[in-house]
Amino acid sequence: MKKETKRTTIYDLATRIGASPSSVSSVLNGTWKKRRISAKLAERVLQLAKEEGYAVNAQASLLRRERSNIVGMIVPKYDNRYFGDIAEKFESMARLRGLIPVVTCTQRSPDLEFDAARELVSYQAECLISTGATDPDRISDFCHAAGVQSINMDLPGSKTASVISDNYAGAFELTQLILDRCERELGWVGPLRFVGGRLTDHNTAARLQGFLAAQRERGIAVPDDYVMAEGYSAKKAEQLLANFQPTGATGLFVNSTISLEGVVSWQSGLPDGGAMIRYGCFDWDPFGSFLPGNVGMVEQDVETMLANVFNLVGKTESTTELIKVPCKLRVFGP
Repeated sequence: MKKETKRTTIYDLATRIGASPSSVSSVLNGTWKKRRISAKLAERVLQLAKEEGYAVNAQASLLRRERSNIVGMIVPKYDNRYFGDIAEKFESMARLRGLIPVVTCTQRSPDLEFDAARELVSYQAECLISTGATDPDRISDFCHAAGVQSINMDLPGSKTASVISDNYAGAFELTQLILDRCERELGWVGPLRFVGGRLTDHNTAARLQGFLAAQRERGIAVPDDYVMAEGYSAKKAEQLLANFQPTGATGLFVNSTISLEGVVSWQSGLPDGGAMIRYGCFDWDPFGSFLPGNVGMVEQDVETMLANVFNLVGKTESTTELIKVPCKLRVFGP
């Protein structure tokens, strides 16, 4: 039978160094300067802790503190540049503010979102940021009952503050760009097709409104079956376009980089490689500028959105404020 190795404790470290357990504890939890413990002793404690493989019991430590400084975030996907950028910048910006960031992916599942929220609250997160959540109000209600601040990002809720992109204005601008390029380069004036997203999703609905308004302004009527919004997946986008074989010029508004994968796959299978197609995408990926027929993309301003989120973190007053952040239109080609 293998002998179990005894874990090093604060008391073991204190005995080895010849200091009090409270002094060692202060060094390990970062409060030694407030207690006027010497830098030399702190260095010795940290070096010995490293040599002994000592790890702070985070949960026990949190119970002894008034604040955890933990701020949690749930995101729906990691394999998407937009959400990946949010997660990466969130961690960096949180650390700059002396906060401990924790991020978890929930795969657009309402149950996984709620389970993640409960777990983060159980670890004494002081604020929970729901990014792209399918049911943000359920999470907000739970957080409110637990005495934890909640903020929505990307998709809004009605129970707490939300920071989102100005989806309508971004879609309006992108639609104008696609129409302009279709007319100038192909001699074609629309209507465009809308591909990707879910009509029950706030962002898709707002983008669709901007898409329709930009065409209505030019006297272009969009047939109902030109709105092809049955999900974000690449496979779904390709399936929706499978029976569409354009015989002339045409234009598409693509509602995410995920859907764009399906559009490009469909386009590559056309007899002429889709030479008479022009499209734009709401979402940004630098590789998009190299795709044939892509005239532009809408980049959501992640850094400004997160700056607004962090301005709300720690505020005690309840608010249902909706903050809309302008997008950036990236134009490709002449």
